[in-house]
Amino acid sequence: MGQSQSDETPEPGDLIEIFRGGYQHWAVYVGGGYVVHVTSPPGADVRRAASNTLRSVPTEKAMVRREKLNEAVGNNKWRINNTLDKKYKPRLPRIIVEEALRQVGKMMEYSVTSKNCEHFATKLRYGKPVSRQVHEVEQAATATGIIAVVVGAIAATAAIVERLIRN
Repeated sequence: MGQSQSDETPEPGDLIEIFRGGYQHWAVYVGGGYVVHVTSPPGADVRRAASNTLRSVPTEKAMVRREKLNEAVGNNKWRINNTLDKKYKPRLPRIIVEEALRQVGKMMEYSVTSKNCEHFATKLRYGKPVSRQVHEVEQAATATGIIAVVVGAIAATAAIVERLIRN
């Protein structure tokens, strides 16, 4: 199993963040060594689309599964991550677990930007779907766009100034 980044033992209702290279996968701990999370649907046309691979949900549909934490994590590192508790009030652990278990086996719509595994997990814990990963990417894209506009404006201004100087 992947290694935890702390000595903490998860409690029912905790969010589990799994580090998978370029992104983090999210699950909800439901007790007894199990998590509930979003993975590829059965029969998805993906090579080795197990829940612990980089592309665990490469389609527009996903399935909610209950799985042993060590199977969901694979060889990746993981940690308990309830940092949004500072911003949102967590629901009672019993409610989180009951709702998570009710979702097991269900198919759901999947979108990297609006209905991903982090949205799923945070909705269970806080009653509100939030993805900090998506928010960070959107902020970076906005900043990159602004920088591109500024660089373009500087280049255009330099070209105009150069023409004026030549004339």
